[in-house]
Amino acid sequence: MDVPEFTCLCPLTGQPDFAFLALCYIPAELCLELKALKLYFWSYRNEGAFHEAVSNQILNDLVRACQPHYLRLTARFNTRGGIRTTVIVEHRAQEWAGTPPRPEDPGPPPVR
Repeated sequence: MDVPEFTCLCPLTGQPDFAFLALCYIPAELCLELKALKLYFWSYRNEGAFHEAVSNQILNDLVRACQPHYLRLTARFNTRGGIRTTVIVEHRAQEWAGTPPRPEDPGPPPVR
């Protein structure tokens, strides 16, 4: 799943941070519902969060919600201060012995 318009706020300046999110998961018994996922991502629009912290929070929340075998989130944030940040976080269930999907190109780079 791709989320090309993720937005949160810089906790220091209050200015918006934009990112392209790529979500890859192997469900166990529960699946992520797309409308609920969209509303969840929208909830960050007015939240201050550092790139690494928000990526880990999203991963933890999604793992808690659907308990997948495997979940990888790639967050490609737009350039800020001359630096482009890409954060990749993964979860693997302890009992799962499968092979995770190969990382793909997580989509286009963010718009500058």
